[in-house]
Amino acid sequence: MIIIISVVTMLVSMFVSWRLKSKFQEYSQIPLANGMSGAEAAAKMLRDNGIYDVKIMSVEGQLTDHYNPSDKTVNLSEGVYQGRSAAAVAVASHEVGHAVQHATQYGPLQMRSALVPIVSVCSNVLNVLNMLLIFGVGFSFYQGSGAMGNVILLVLIGANAGLALFSTITLPVEFDASKRALAWMESSGVVTTREHDMAKDALKWAALTYVVAALGALAQVAYWLMVFLGRRDD
Repeated sequence: MIIIISVVTMLVSMFVSWRLKSKFQEYSQIPLANGMSGAEAAAKMLRDNGIYDVKIMSVEGQLTDHYNPSDKTVNLSEGVYQGRSAAAVAVASHEVGHAVQHATQYGPLQMRSALVPIVSVCSNVLNVLNMLLIFGVGFSFYQGSGAMGNVILLVLIGANAGLALFSTITLPVEFDASKRALAWMESSGVVTTREHDMAKDALKWAALTYVVAALGALAQVAYWLMVFLGRRDD
């Protein structure tokens, strides 16, 4: 069952990721009417929101864009930083949306930031347990009826629950950042109606990647919880 969940999640994630990249590539080929680059749009959105202590950086890779609250930097991939398309402006504005969240102390973003150390611990625990299961060391514990099996299952449930909580809290953070970006693009007039529709479509597929991740994480928790409850009923 766990293999089926993992495979289904992986396949859906691959499809959404492929769709996101294809949409971004498609919309990147259409020049923005006003000729503004992603970096220029990010700078304008920061100014329009009264934020002057956030730096805009260019980073390597494709769709590696992110906002780093620890050093207050909006990191844009080269294609977004230099790009002059609706897709580039959409992604850049989305990342600035996170900077606005940070500046306004948006609750879900603060919760997600607080969970980062816990997520790191949960990931490390799962890596160790997965290695044990791969080599067959852990199967005798959780398939049996001993107390050690219950402990391992509870650790698996707890670690997966930590990751699922992080993924779930990420959803409102990402949706809100896109909402802020689209509202600003419309109110500031940096995009036409057609360009706004393209930006909205691109951000929709980006948001779906987080939805798939959250559903996959919740499915993992549900599976191990069912295994644990099944042992108790034996």
